[in-house]
Amino acid sequence: MKKNTFHGILYGAGGSLWWGTIGVIYFKASSFAGPIELVVHRTIWTAFSLIVTTSLFFKWDSFFKIIKRKKEMIYLLITGILIFTNWSTWIYAVVSNKIIDASFGYFIMPILSVFLGILFLKETYNKQKILSVTLVIISIIYLLINYSSVPWTGLIVGITWSLYSFLRKIINVESDIGLLIESLFILPIAIIVFYMIAAQGYNDFSLSNPSMMLIILLAGPMTVIPLFLYVRGVELCGLGPAGMIFYITPTLQFLLGFFYYDEVFSFNKLVSFIIIWIAVIIYLRDLYETD
Repeated sequence: MKKNTFHGILYGAGGSLWWGTIGVIYFKASSFAGPIELVVHRTIWTAFSLIVTTSLFFKWDSFFKIIKRKKEMIYLLITGILIFTNWSTWIYAVVSNKIIDASFGYFIMPILSVFLGILFLKETYNKQKILSVTLVIISIIYLLINYSSVPWTGLIVGITWSLYSFLRKIINVESDIGLLIESLFILPIAIIVFYMIAAQGYNDFSLSNPSMMLIILLAGPMTVIPLFLYVRGVELCGLGPAGMIFYITPTLQFLLGFFYYDEVFSFNKLVSFIIIWIAVIIYLRDLYETD
């Protein structure tokens, strides 16, 4: 195995492990602040963290080049809305004991991305990819028929993230610079919402409680660090291996939700997950054979 590939796998695995465990545990532990305040501070401190990293890595030239391009900025406004929706839904899922449902979204996300690539980017496909996409669609239809079992949070997480990845692939902007611009787009909304929360005295983030401030402030690094690790992994080992490694995230989220947080897992969801897991196995096997 090449040195770069090995390092890429380590980076990718680190980011996926972080998303699958540390991220879940952190946002679950800080759920006392409520999903709205957590999303607000995730936005604010992600933007702040990225301003710091952009300065440390001397990337402001890349930032100013992008903001001069109208087309890219329109796309980043749309992806900013998508990522904000994704963050909000995922945090709501964690806070409201729907981690298993959220993991469903991350299981289907790469396969939905394949579907979008085939449909709109004319990317190459084979029988394995078509079969995995078909199984995901069957799983979703099965859940929709059994309306009461639909993991809406998972569907929103999966659809928003796959659309986000699809649009970001079209404009091909550096991940951290793109996320900084997206964060800056939604930052004013986050600040206004926080002001409204604070004005009514519902905020947990307060100068009078430094330890609480520090806990909530960590929402930024909790977003940026795993993103950096995973993106660096993609750069070093490629999309195929990184795609296989990514499944560490929903697997660990599922295990945490079921075994540690004792979430309810109905029979209908079990059937849909089995279909999804078959689709994932087919998808991963195709990735392995392709690489």
